[in-house]
Amino acid sequence: MIEATFDRLTLALLPGVSSRVGRDLLARGPLRAALDHPDDHGDLLPVSAREELRSGRARLRAEDEDRRATARGIRIVGADEPEYPLWLRRTYDPPLVLWARGVLVTGEGERAVAIVGSRAASAHGLAFVRALAQDLARAGITIVSGLARGIDTAAHQGALDVRGRTIAVLGSGLDRPYPDENRGLARAIVQEGAVVSEFPLGTPAWRSNFPRRNRVIAGWGRAVVIAEASEKSGALHTARSALEEGREVMAVPGHPSDPRAAGTNALLRDGAALVRHAADVADEIGLELPPPPVAPGDDVLSALRRDSPSSLEEIASRCRRTVPELLARLTELELEAQVRRLPGSLFVRS
Repeated sequence: MIEATFDRLTLALLPGVSSRVGRDLLARGPLRAALDHPDDHGDLLPVSAREELRSGRARLRAEDEDRRATARGIRIVGADEPEYPLWLRRTYDPPLVLWARGVLVTGEGERAVAIVGSRAASAHGLAFVRALAQDLARAGITIVSGLARGIDTAAHQGALDVRGRTIAVLGSGLDRPYPDENRGLARAIVQEGAVVSEFPLGTPAWRSNFPRRNRVIAGWGRAVVIAEASEKSGALHTARSALEEGREVMAVPGHPSDPRAAGTNALLRDGAALVRHAADVADEIGLELPPPPVAPGDDVLSALRRDSPSSLEEIASRCRRTVPELLARLTELELEAQVRRLPGSLFVRS
């Protein structure tokens, strides 16, 4: 680890010291001088932090964190290192350091879009977001989300479906991904992108961590897309963070009577850009999507959509097959990974 990053790590691990305090301290001159003479900065560093620095415990803690991260294949990247995400570095309150697994690409913010939303998403919302992420990732756009259940998971999976790049930003330490059932998803994301956090190893997924996590998601790239967010959804915090950083905010409309869409519909009322499909997102950030892939000449596949689930009865009426015959063909297509079965006997194209 380079000296400047070690100093940032030492500061990040101090009790009662936020990234904003770190920013103000860095503005006063070389960080090492401040760490060596903490009492000169009593207006920024609390008593406990100054004592940790004077006693040498702060340095020992940073050395231990570095050793543990290295042993787990985790890199700690300082905000002034070349691979630190450029667009995140430009935000008002960037993390002093990032813990990262996978590959960081400094300039990808120009072609990065965050997609976040409800943890308790509907089958329609999940299918729409997964298809949206597929189309955007296929065009080379990096998908950023928070590894949460529901919409976040669908966004990551959509990018992975087409071997696209996706970034998961955690509200916990990298050794404690949350939720636990997404550990496998996190491992897959590392192969095609990165899993990152601003929290030290061992940090649980405390509720107070998620506003900080959300500002990193919002600051990573060009825009944020909100899908199925209720009036009190944490996704709306991400939208506010994006607006504060001058990023584009977009929303997927929902039915007026669905409480899961109350937050997104309010965003649209207040001026957020409407998202009906991937082309809306691309147009908003000035990018062009490639033409969609040509659909195979299979009547069952042609009767299915990628962005909205269909029931057996709907598919049967479109392709004029009997239900037993249709079920047999759907099973074949599932085995070929061309169709996914959703709860409630609903189906979507992969």
